[in-house]
Amino acid sequence: MMMPVDSLMKRATAEKVFPGAVLLVSKNDTILFFEAYGTTNLSEPAATTCHTLFDLASLTKPLATTLAIMKLIHGEKLQLGDPLGSVLPSFKGTEKERITIRHLLCHNSGLPDYRPYYLELGKLSPEERQDALRTSLVKEPLENPVGKVALYSDLGFMVLRWVVETISGRSLDRIVTEDIYHPLGLSTLGFADPGAPHFQNNVAATERCPWRNTLMQGQVHDENAWAVGGVEGHAGLFGTAADVNRLLWRLLAVYHGTSDPVLFDSALVQHFFTQQADSDRALGFDTPSPPHASCGDHYSAHSIGHLGFTGTSFWVDLDRSVAIILLTNRVHPSRDNIRIRAFRPELHNTIMETIGF
Repeated sequence: MMMPVDSLMKRATAEKVFPGAVLLVSKNDTILFFEAYGTTNLSEPAATTCHTLFDLASLTKPLATTLAIMKLIHGEKLQLGDPLGSVLPSFKGTEKERITIRHLLCHNSGLPDYRPYYLELGKLSPEERQDALRTSLVKEPLENPVGKVALYSDLGFMVLRWVVETISGRSLDRIVTEDIYHPLGLSTLGFADPGAPHFQNNVAATERCPWRNTLMQGQVHDENAWAVGGVEGHAGLFGTAADVNRLLWRLLAVYHGTSDPVLFDSALVQHFFTQQADSDRALGFDTPSPPHASCGDHYSAHSIGHLGFTGTSFWVDLDRSVAIILLTNRVHPSRDNIRIRAFRPELHNTIMETIGF
């Protein structure tokens, strides 16, 4: 049934769209297609398997930081309308004090998209870097008026990590692992832990990084996240396609009211999965942006997803209950390889046409 999809993935590997990949397609929580392709490391070739861990990059935003915020809201420790000035004292009296949690999740806080903080952080001792990064976030000038312009921002999710850790009193990696992943039985999803058994010889390599002068494998690719120890609100999460799929289906079941809302209630998940009126995004999740959406032409308007810089993505059609998870290491050995941009929509179109949409 899925032969056109298999052929397309093999062609992509042969044409060097990415060295390695895992593709998982599911509908109504039933896996329709789950295959691995290519190699995890071009220097020491090893076949990618369905158990290969990938640096999920910006999938960290929806699958870790956003869920941690949802957990705090579910526990009535935080509200979407809370302004930074009331949550983080460092922002009180600054131009950012009116930025709310909702603004940060919707990427319309006014913060810039990206800054190479790692260049200065790398000159400091590891113990000094987190405080230095947060000082930079407080000082960073706004690029747009608060709430007026949607601009995808790593910085906003760095601030959200700070919010999570201030309110919970625990690190972001601990709260998502202890309160979300482990209760759901997700053993491979988490921030980098090179000492863990499932990390040994089982991680797809990313870039041969000129700044760090090494091949990144088992350490976060994102330089800003790496500089502060590998845990940040915008990047740092690793995982397998199977665990990403399990997590998405647990959330989707709560969204549809067909599962016991152990972690979040249905209304909260429904609200987070809805595109917001003042943004082109849902709360922490992306939505299709026609006519050139990365999920192709066949996903309904009621869909959520996200892309990761390393070559990862997931898209869930909420109306049709279809999930497509594509994990690749397209930045290996260089981020200059951008062939995946044209490939993603072609793949999603082929899958949706093959299963009848």
